[in-house]
Amino acid sequence: MNIDIQQITYTARETAELVSRTESLDLAPNQVAGPTVTTLVSPGTELNGSYLSDKFPKTPGYSAVFRVEHVGADVEGVSPGDLRYCMGKHASYQISDIETSLPVPDGLDAKVAVYARLMGVSMTTLVTTTARPPDVVVVTGLGPVGNLGAQNFNANGYTVIGCDPDDQRRELATRLGIQEVAAHVADVSEAGNVALLLDCSGHEAAVLDGAKVVRKLGEVVLVGAPWARRTKRYAHDLLHTVFFNYVTVRSGWEWQLPRHPEDFRQRNIFHHFETAMDWLAAGRVRVNGLGLLSEPSSAQDAYQSLLHQKCECPTVVFDWT
Repeated sequence: MNIDIQQITYTARETAELVSRTESLDLAPNQVAGPTVTTLVSPGTELNGSYLSDKFPKTPGYSAVFRVEHVGADVEGVSPGDLRYCMGKHASYQISDIETSLPVPDGLDAKVAVYARLMGVSMTTLVTTTARPPDVVVVTGLGPVGNLGAQNFNANGYTVIGCDPDDQRRELATRLGIQEVAAHVADVSEAGNVALLLDCSGHEAAVLDGAKVVRKLGEVVLVGAPWARRTKRYAHDLLHTVFFNYVTVRSGWEWQLPRHPEDFRQRNIFHHFETAMDWLAAGRVRVNGLGLLSEPSSAQDAYQSLLHQKCECPTVVFDWT
């Protein structure tokens, strides 16, 4: 059986096109497949990691919801018509192993469910940090990952302060339940009492300043990828602060956890995605205003607006229906 697939493809630097291809659907016994309902853009990764790179073509995307159409012979408990989440690309059709897809909770809009992927980025830190509620957590960089990270910690009883120099991002964070926001880390009200600085900006100034506001034995966790150097500040500034304030600085790379539970490592990535969708369904985390709905045929305009910060929302959701 052949299927026609349209896929957003970076064909050159700063060029996104909707490319068509025909693919044979040879479903493995443990797979499910079906047409895509929606996909979510991860701006930092997709822009810096692919859209602005020098090698092409590239096929971006890692968050999708699809409607099951075909079910492999060994798959149980899944029926045609079911909505499932997977780390799929921006394409009109998804094929996924059953182990790497999850059911979307009843009543949860697919265009909301896809945000589970970006919630998962900071959930690794949520379960590995030494901070405990109601400790103070400062989140720097209120793009989609930072905004959702702030909401993750807020939903679990932490005292959360969001920091971003962009007025619109601070306003959106406030609308979505973050009670205190500041333009700069130095402006936070709890300086010296911060248990965790969660950097989602990838900006070294935020990390250097963040190390100065955490309490002794506090953590600075790097969630945002440092794609480029932004300042001329010296590493000595960080070393001095870390040494004399007894600060722990570490990576917040989400993939330090396994994809699925292991004998001695029960915390895992896919359980985080499942939990994230439950929180979205329950309204513990909200996404109103986080993503601009777009047609896949307008992908180039969408990526350009995100790149040049002209998009009215921090990210974009593609509607494939």
